[in-house]
Amino acid sequence: MASGTMGGLSEVYSSAKRILLRARDGIDRLERFDSDPTDLASSVKRDITEVQSLCSNMNGLWRSIPVKSQRDLWRRKSEQVGEEAEYLNQSLEKYMWRNQRKMLEAKERADLLGRRSGEGAHILQIFDDEAQAMSSVKNSKRMLEESYSSGVAILSKYAEQRDRLKRAQRKALDVLNTVGLSNSVLRLIERRNRVDTWIKYAGMIATVVILYFFVRWTR
Repeated sequence: MASGTMGGLSEVYSSAKRILLRARDGIDRLERFDSDPTDLASSVKRDITEVQSLCSNMNGLWRSIPVKSQRDLWRRKSEQVGEEAEYLNQSLEKYMWRNQRKMLEAKERADLLGRRSGEGAHILQIFDDEAQAMSSVKNSKRMLEESYSSGVAILSKYAEQRDRLKRAQRKALDVLNTVGLSNSVLRLIERRNRVDTWIKYAGMIATVVILYFFVRWTR
């Protein structure tokens, strides 16, 4: 009976040590990420559970050994297996906790980067809109300045022509007075002078009105 118990203990102990070695190697691989962490962690957990079950079997077997020295020896071996299984189980739980924390932090960083990317795109769009608005204002200002300069040049040119026309009219009147032209012809010339003056002021008013509506249109 004792020899059968000893043989069963040896077999269970050998199986437990073999599975413990495999579980320890699995945890080392998890730390290095040599394989899929989810599948490997599940496999290590199954091995630890199996070792704990074998440890319970060993506890039932060594208690039936009649010789105290041998019983104490197998008790210590059983406790050693149980302690190692518990150590590996704690190591696995710590790894799972660290892995979950890393995954959560990675997700938070990804969400934060996504939000920042969206905000950055919105800010860039605002800058683009403002840049386009400023460019439009600059173009309108440039067109207004060009139109104003053109209007001033036209009025200046018209003023020069008016002065030349007045000088020519005075010379013509002097000539007509010299040759003794009739008063009716002189009145006709004066009426034509007034008409030219009206045309001048009408042109100036039209230019001002065009500039006014152009300014309102470009705002």
